[in-house]
Amino acid sequence: LQITGLILGGVGMVGTLAATAMPQWRVSAYVDGNIVVFETIWEGLWMDCISQLGIRLQCKFYDSVLALPPPLEAFRALMCIAAGLSIVSFLTAIVGVKYTQRSKEGPQAASIFILAAGVAFLLTGTLVLIPVSWTGGSIIRDFYDPEVPVPLKRELGAALYVGWGSTALLLAAGAMYCHF
Repeated sequence: LQITGLILGGVGMVGTLAATAMPQWRVSAYVDGNIVVFETIWEGLWMDCISQLGIRLQCKFYDSVLALPPPLEAFRALMCIAAGLSIVSFLTAIVGVKYTQRSKEGPQAASIFILAAGVAFLLTGTLVLIPVSWTGGSIIRDFYDPEVPVPLKRELGAALYVGWGSTALLLAAGAMYCHF
């Protein structure tokens, strides 16, 4: 069970790092029967990208941190904290698993490392879930809002799905470690 939790936590950690770095949080939507599409727009936490005919990709980092909307600043902070905490929780889980296997006479010390890793995994999963779900909810709300112009409508990007998958894996790993 500890090894399974370690694997789930490791994959969740990689997914958290990937979701933080990916530019596909919001993807341009194809609505109103527009079949011929020459460019796709991706919006992420750190940059915007435009893909023209799937051949040429241009990405540009945001110019000013002060010009960003407050929710984007908060999402950046939450995802950076979650990425750092996922690394710490994974390393704590490794120490806990190794310490449990080496010392049979000190199960109390081993359970402290395992419990700390479990709580850290649960906290990391929650920190990832907040910005990913909030962004998904705002995309869906804006998509169905008739007052939002068609060129500004967006769809859920791949980074959101990676974030939701990472959340599930991190929460599962945390639950496994807190079970001990």
